[in-house]
This record gives sequence, structure tokens and C-alpha cells, in this order.
Amino acid sequence: MEKMGCPGFRAAGVACGLKKNGRKDLGLIYSEVPANVAGVFTRNRVQAAPVQLDRRRIVAGVCRALIVNSGNANCCTGDPGMQAAMKMAKSAADGLAVAEDLVLVASTGVIGEPLPVEKIEAALPNLIAGLHGEGVLDLAEAIMTTDTVPKIICRQGEIDGRRFTVTGVAKGAGMIRPDMATMLCFVMTDVQASPELLKHMLVASVNGSLNRISVDGDTSTNDTTLLMANGVLGIEIGNPARQAAFQAVLDDVLIGLAKWLIKDAEGATKLVEIVVKGAASEQAAHKIADTVANSNLTKTAFFGEDANWGRILAAAGRAGVPIEPQKIDILFGPVLMVQNGIGCGPAAEAEATKILKQPEYDITLDLKMGNCSAAVFTCDFSVDYVKINADYRS
Repeated sequence: MEKMGCPGFRAAGVACGLKKNGRKDLGLIYSEVPANVAGVFTRNRVQAAPVQLDRRRIVAGVCRALIVNSGNANCCTGDPGMQAAMKMAKSAADGLAVAEDLVLVASTGVIGEPLPVEKIEAALPNLIAGLHGEGVLDLAEAIMTTDTVPKIICRQGEIDGRRFTVTGVAKGAGMIRPDMATMLCFVMTDVQASPELLKHMLVASVNGSLNRISVDGDTSTNDTTLLMANGVLGIEIGNPARQAAFQAVLDDVLIGLAKWLIKDAEGATKLVEIVVKGAASEQAAHKIADTVANSNLTKTAFFGEDANWGRILAAAGRAGVPIEPQKIDILFGPVLMVQNGIGCGPAAEAEATKILKQPEYDITLDLKMGNCSAAVFTCDFSVDYVKINADYRS
């Protein structure tokens, strides 16, 4: 993978011994100048210590660095866990010679195990020494857990004839049904914007991307998505035209990362977009798409390449919103499988089965009840998913 970065930011990743396999497990992002920051976090009522700490610190709207570990979630670890999170931040702050409250923290991994923060403290000199402008790949590798590949997307846009950069790094392969963002996602940009505007744009972008994916129906305790803007380009995006230009690139980065997370989901062999159209409201469309996307029966059918449309219709019927089953059409890709609530027969099923053999496809439900639509990305449910999660801690 080509190394990518963002002007004014440096990054690094090293192994500090949290992972048993000896792979990278500690990462750092450093902004050469103070960066305005916004974040969204898990709405799970069980929240890891780094999430609790960041919620307090991000109120100020500015940061200089983020230190992140994998292999240990530092969740359900009580006061010692909070002390460990604060020690991570202080050690990074001391090494970077910045204020402690300008350092944010993130963790991912096994829940309930004490975080051996002394390993992190011991590795920090090497981590800081390794910071460089193209260290994003090392960072991306350091935050991986069951991910099979590091996930980085770098895009550029143009404002008033000058090119700006948006670079995003994400991890996540399981325990994903976000209710804000997804596992961990860090976005850097060289434009300038107020923390309030960053939050507005981040929430809008997350709602159309990271909040529209599901692997297994579980919401993590550590979900953290941060957007950092250091302004080194000298462009302020306060007016509507500039905001629209930036939003388009931010959306592109987060949608790309969201789809990548699903493609690399634990044991997944299919990337499936569930599209619901003809709904009375966008909320109703989203609820139905989300219910279908999270149905274990539909997900196992995707793995088995079985055009079992009855499972899809049944899932739509339990989504908790009014539908008229006798009106619904279901399409597998371009193939009309169900028309007005009735199956289209063996020939249609044979064509639909061909679609299901593809690595990526969409399934559309047309409710014929209105003009609203929504979509959710999901994956199949494979034997490998069960194997990975049956012995995750070992």
C-alpha cells in the first residue's frame, strides 16, 4: 500500500508488547501546530476509559496529538483504567512537549483486562522518534485487531484554486453496528474550521457512512471517530461554498472507509448494500434496511448464496414500521425476484443466484408507499466469523 499522509501531521506505529503476536499495537498522530478537533463516540452505555477521557477533553475543541493502542480495550477496568488512559496521554504529552490536556487517547481490543500501561510508556521514545509525514501506514497497522489489512484513504479537493487534503484511517472488522461512528476512525485535514463547524460536518458525514454499516449487530464500547483540522494550508472553510467543497471530500473518505470495513469484516465474503426505497419517510426506510442488514437469517443466506427472499421480507415485516407486503418488490441486483409480495418463480431465482455469487451486490426493497429511501451496507455471516469470535481472547 502506498504511504499517504496529510500536511502538518506526522504519525507513527510500533510494537510495545500488548499483542501476543508481536505485531504493531501502539500508534501516534501528532499535529505540528494546534489542531481544532471534533469527535463522535459510542452511545453504548458501557464506555471504555479512553472514550470517557476524550469526551471531557474534546469540549475544548483543540488538540495536538492522539495516542492509540490495540490489543486491549481498557474497558470495564474501573479507576485503574482511567488512570492508565491518563498516563498514556501524559507520557505522550511529555515526550512531545505539549500540554497534557491536548492529547487524546483511544484503545481497542479485549474488554475487561487491565491495561499494562508501563509497556506503552516504555515504547513511547521509539514511537515519538518514528513520527514522520508518511507514517500513516504504520499507524493504520498499529490499530488493527482482527482486520486483515490496514485501511487508509487520502483524497484531495479544491477551494479557490488551492488543493486541500483529507486523510482518514480506520479499523474495525467485528463488533460493528455503530450508533455514532465505528470502532476507530481518525481523519486529518490541512484546512481550518471551527470546532463547531467540524462537529456539524462530521456528524453529517458519519450519519451517511459509518452509521450505515453493520457486521454483526454489536455496538462497540470503544467507538471513537475524530476529525482534526490544523489549518496549515491557510484556508478557512467558514462560508457555504467552501463548506460544501470540503463536505464532499470528507463524505467520500468516510463512505470509502465504511465500505472497506464491511469488505474486511470478520470472515466476510460478500459486501451487500441493502436499499429501501418508496418509503413514507427516510427514518422508516433506514429502519427496514437496518433490520434486513442485521438479520442473521439473511446474512447466512448471503453466505450460502441462497436467494431466500422470504427471509428478507420477514425481516422487513418486523422492523417496527408500517408496510404493505402485497405491494413490495424485491430485486437482487437488477433481477426482479419478488413483485407485489409474490415470488417471480424459478427462472428469476436462477438469475438471482448468479448475483449472489458476486463479491459485491445490492438488494433493493421497493415499498411503494412514498418517495423516501435509505441504504445500509452489510456482509454475509460465515463459519469463519464464528471461529474468529469463539476464541478471540486466546
